[in-house]
Amino acid sequence: MKRNRMDSHQWDSALDPEVVPLFLHLQWAQARSLQEMRPVLLRHGLSVAEFDVLATLRNAPVPYEMTPSQIQQDMVITSGGLTKLMLQLAGRGLVERLPFEHDRRVKPLRLTASGRQTIEAAMGELLETSGRWIRQALTGGEVVQLTALLKRLVEALERGGQPL
Repeated sequence: MKRNRMDSHQWDSALDPEVVPLFLHLQWAQARSLQEMRPVLLRHGLSVAEFDVLATLRNAPVPYEMTPSQIQQDMVITSGGLTKLMLQLAGRGLVERLPFEHDRRVKPLRLTASGRQTIEAAMGELLETSGRWIRQALTGGEVVQLTALLKRLVEALERGGQPL
């Protein structure tokens, strides 16, 4: 008989018996998601962080342009790490750094046509791969319900963890 992953985790009974399994399952789901992502990103020549920068830019209004500080707000990355990523992506022609009229120290980043094509192809393939995995486990209604619940968790964190 195959052992359930939860069976191998014995936590002090003082810990919240509802939150511990949820927390662990969220971590395992994220790890599984990244496991599914890596081969797809490799085929598109992207790291997870590069994908995140391109996806963040692609999500910006046309012309898909943001300042580094705006990108940094949407991502969990240090300014030094973002600078390195911006240089790598610019070197590969996936983004371009533009002069900012009002402040020469700020160089907005814009998604190039090649960058847009790359991120859209990678995102499409990722959604197809992830969609198969998710739909094997959940019904359409369960996907909607889980999405709504996770959205509430994220929004609570954005409000500083205040109760709903």
